[in-house]
Amino acid sequence: MFIPILKSAKKSWLNLADSLRILGIDPGSRKTGYGLIEHSGNHTRHLTSGCIRLSAKAPLSERLLVLSRELEKLIGEFSPDCGAVEKIFFAKNAQSALSLGHARGVILLKFSEHHLRIHEYQTLKVKQTVVGVGQADKNQVQHMVKILLNLHDSLQEDEADALAVAITHAHLGLSQNQSIA
Repeated sequence: MFIPILKSAKKSWLNLADSLRILGIDPGSRKTGYGLIEHSGNHTRHLTSGCIRLSAKAPLSERLLVLSRELEKLIGEFSPDCGAVEKIFFAKNAQSALSLGHARGVILLKFSEHHLRIHEYQTLKVKQTVVGVGQADKNQVQHMVKILLNLHDSLQEDEADALAVAITHAHLGLSQNQSIA
């Protein structure tokens, strides 16, 4: 007897069996954190992470160009399956918000150029997923990321935040359709 399976359900089950490389990004106009993980079933493995540092003295246009080139290198070298980006809801001032918006635009464009699905998560959701508390501080996020990925070296704040976004997608993304591209 043949029982038809909905394509969407079948795709979800296939995703659970296959590994998924997720490039998490914590956007910034001076420092952008990145973290690449591989998720398969209920196992998550750290592949690489760090920060793209952009000169505060350089004009915004030059910083965006450097960000674009560095993301191009990361995507080219590690071939992620999708991108997870932290949504921004707060900025210290209008100029900071505008600069951050430009950096996010470069990030989203790079993912789109490589035909990678983009998933966005609010900071509150990331903290709830990784720490269990939406009002967790940066130290708690760093600590839990290290535990979840079995890391022994220290993590920079932006690097830990990027890994936390990737972990959030690994745990929530397969059951939610949050892609924007």
